[in-house]
Amino acid sequence: MAGGSLALTGADLRHALAVAGEVGGAEVLAPRLTHVRPRASRVVFLFMNGGFSQVDTFDYKPELQKHDNKTVPAEEMFYKFEGKLLRSPFTFQRAGESGLWVSDLFPHFRQVIDDVCVIRSMHSDILEHFQASLQMHTGSATITMPSVGSWLSYGLGTFNANLPSHVVLANMEPYAGAQGWDNSFLPPQHQGVRIIPGENPIANLRSSARSVTLQELEQQMLRDLNRQHLDARSADERLRARDQSFQVAQGMMRVAPPLFDLSTESPATLREYGIEPGDRKSFSAQCLVARRMLESGVRVIEVVDSGGGSANWDAHADINDHRRNAAGVDQGLKAFINDLKNRGLFDDTLVVINTEFGRTPWRQHNSPTPGRNHWHRAFTCLLAGAGVKGGVTYGSTDQWGASIVDRPVHVHDFHATILHLLGLDHTKLTYRYAGRDFRLTDVYGDVISEILT
Repeated sequence: MAGGSLALTGADLRHALAVAGEVGGAEVLAPRLTHVRPRASRVVFLFMNGGFSQVDTFDYKPELQKHDNKTVPAEEMFYKFEGKLLRSPFTFQRAGESGLWVSDLFPHFRQVIDDVCVIRSMHSDILEHFQASLQMHTGSATITMPSVGSWLSYGLGTFNANLPSHVVLANMEPYAGAQGWDNSFLPPQHQGVRIIPGENPIANLRSSARSVTLQELEQQMLRDLNRQHLDARSADERLRARDQSFQVAQGMMRVAPPLFDLSTESPATLREYGIEPGDRKSFSAQCLVARRMLESGVRVIEVVDSGGGSANWDAHADINDHRRNAAGVDQGLKAFINDLKNRGLFDDTLVVINTEFGRTPWRQHNSPTPGRNHWHRAFTCLLAGAGVKGGVTYGSTDQWGASIVDRPVHVHDFHATILHLLGLDHTKLTYRYAGRDFRLTDVYGDVISEILT
């Protein structure tokens, strides 16, 4: 203590806010105490919808290049067969001081690869889009459970009561749709709020009231009526959540519109992201909006890259379609990481770059074109930012990139690690429903401690 004041670090201040919120009986979205000291205060998921190919992006396989068209035992969604290996049409280079292999699909992103951990040994349970996307988002491939974003909102709360704690930026819905950000049996206020990039990303943000004074009177009257109604039904959790949603909506009317106004960004920042004037829909524009939301106190953000319509990463017909998809995200990925670093956000922001599954190293069965089918037994996801070692790989696959040969990482392990970095023990973050304590990782999952700093 000096001069009668107490200097608090950002982490100490957040901890103090959480204690004050709990002692004072604050709303459920107030910052909450964590199980362990968190490395990250916030998280952004950059989801590549459709399943990008591990052997064409970050898992270089020289043997696959040498044995193009070789017949090997193969498998697809419903049957096994003799398939022909398909070499990658993309050139790989070592990048950064770490020398990690990155394909020429990512000339921009490879420049920040030293900040990234590449997990090459991901695997999940089902190789169909809907179920695989559902599992990556909720931990369950069969039934709708609370999403990872909802669990984080429930476990952590938010820093800004004027904005949702859990936001999804999605021009088009990913496979499994809104179930990927659903709260399920968790309290309704933890459901993700989808924002559709464009001219009017959030409908009805502007009041129809003729004047500010009239608007304030209307809002006060509604608050009074809603509070009387709620007080008479205090046990109704859905009603309480709805009442709180009105309070958030009121706050959003004040603070959200400026977040989407990218014209206030410097020309240098827009050039770094590759954002043209008037662009509100590109992946880069959504990443920039995500950065602004992170700065404004949103805890959990997902940016869904869908590629538009059937043009997502689902390369059944031609793996060369990955050029189009990668070109849409490459500069934005690099700019986003550099932007976080330049603004002092990288060290306490977790960046998750994921997809629902990978793709086969063999040619799709009976296809006359160089396409790859779904593959869930070995694929790649990436982590960067708070608490994660950069410029490293974890796990490995066989010579074709089809099977894991070292340190497998199931989706449950992936989720457990994400929760841990945000200060949550995945075995203790539970919610009792229908006579059972549920958790994101069910009864599985191990934190990948080797990739943590």
